[in-house]
Amino acid sequence: MNQTTQIIVTISVGVAALGIGYIIRKLIAEAKISSAEQEALRIIEEAKKEAEGKKREIILEAKEDILKLRSEFEKESKERRLEIQRLEKRIIQKEETLDKKIENLEKKEENLNKKEMEIAELQRSLEDIQLQQIKELERISALTTSEAKEILLSNVKKEIQHEMAMMIKEVEEQAKEEAEKKARNIISLAIQRCAADHVAESTVSVVPLPNDEMKGRIIGREGRNIRALETLTGIDLIIDDTPEAVILSGFDPIRREIARIALEKLIVDGRIHPGRIEEMVAKAQKEVEAQIREEGEQATFEAGIHGIHPELIKLLGRLKFRTSYGQNVLKHSLEVAHLAGVMAAELNADVKLAKRGGLLHDIGKAVDHEVEGPHVAIGAELAKKYKESPEVIHCIAAHHGDEEPQTIEAVIVQAADAISAARPGARRETLENYIKRLQKLEEIAESFDGVEKSFAIQAGREIRIMVKPDKIDDTLAVNIAREITKKIENELEYPGQIKVTVIRETRVVEYAK
Repeated sequence: MNQTTQIIVTISVGVAALGIGYIIRKLIAEAKISSAEQEALRIIEEAKKEAEGKKREIILEAKEDILKLRSEFEKESKERRLEIQRLEKRIIQKEETLDKKIENLEKKEENLNKKEMEIAELQRSLEDIQLQQIKELERISALTTSEAKEILLSNVKKEIQHEMAMMIKEVEEQAKEEAEKKARNIISLAIQRCAADHVAESTVSVVPLPNDEMKGRIIGREGRNIRALETLTGIDLIIDDTPEAVILSGFDPIRREIARIALEKLIVDGRIHPGRIEEMVAKAQKEVEAQIREEGEQATFEAGIHGIHPELIKLLGRLKFRTSYGQNVLKHSLEVAHLAGVMAAELNADVKLAKRGGLLHDIGKAVDHEVEGPHVAIGAELAKKYKESPEVIHCIAAHHGDEEPQTIEAVIVQAADAISAARPGARRETLENYIKRLQKLEEIAESFDGVEKSFAIQAGREIRIMVKPDKIDDTLAVNIAREITKKIENELEYPGQIKVTVIRETRVVEYAK
């Protein structure tokens, strides 16, 4: 019982102690809170006082800045007002100056108007005077104005025509002298530097025989051997009394060469019969084809030209066996190439182009017996086909005047072709054709009115025309020379060029007795 009591007492005392401790702690906490609140109020009051002081300081500083800015603005405004006043003064001065100038201009304009009116009045009076003078002149001359104008224009026209003819004559003579001198130098230089052979081509070939007995073997039994050879080659074999020789006759040089090679092989072989003849002709054809290719390559090498199509080289080789008026066409083409190259070098033209055009200018003659048309057109088509340049094609197309030469190289090729064909010994021409050409040349000259007599000289390369001095004056002599030249170019075919010389001569003869 006592223990229980003690425990209860102990618990009661503990509870009482806890309550007292709680109260004491509460009182202490409240006292601290109260002191903290007082301290906070104090700090706030101090902060407010400090803020008020700073506020007053800031306001004072702002007022000072405002005053400073206001004084600066007033100063700047004053300066601007002064500048504006100066500008206004200058503008007022300029306006005054402009007003004065406008007044002066108005005065000048009034003076000009007055002068214009005076000039117009004077012009009207001059026109009246001019009309009176024209009427007086018409009355004195008994001609109207239009009639007098026509007479005057006619006289002026005649004077101008005469002066023009004289000027043309002087210019042409001067140009001809200079051009002829320059051309002579260039052509003589080209001819001196280009050695050429005379004509040595013919339409027959002679094959030597070891003995006359071989003639019978060539003819064969009942002529079968000679018939086989003529059939296969297309060449005539002439076996006559000529000792130890057989003549091959034909106009196709390639066929004639094939026949010559085949016959020589048969003579060496000794076995002559139709089968062997056919075999030898076939071998000869291959040899001639190889020779044609070699000749074409040799020609390009001699001319110094490269890059030609192989087919064009073969056609060049065929020209070895082609003649024109007895002149070998391949030699002629090489000669033209060399002449064109020399002349092009002298004239500062394209030497390679001139030589290429000169070498290929007659390429159409290689196939002109197989293709219809003139060799000029055929050659141009072949050059176009085998990708030659347009300049080379133009040189080929223009070398006979079928086209108007557009380049200096085309003119050079044309001149070189004429020189090569017209030089002495280059071509053969029958006497009959030669005489006909000279007669035709004189007939053309004598067909013109006022021509007294004409003479073809220098182997037909020049014609001298004597005119009647009472019908043809110096001016008309120039015109008649030009007209005769045009007619010769249109109606006559000739190698090279023809010089036309018109001679007008007046002679007065008296005898002292």
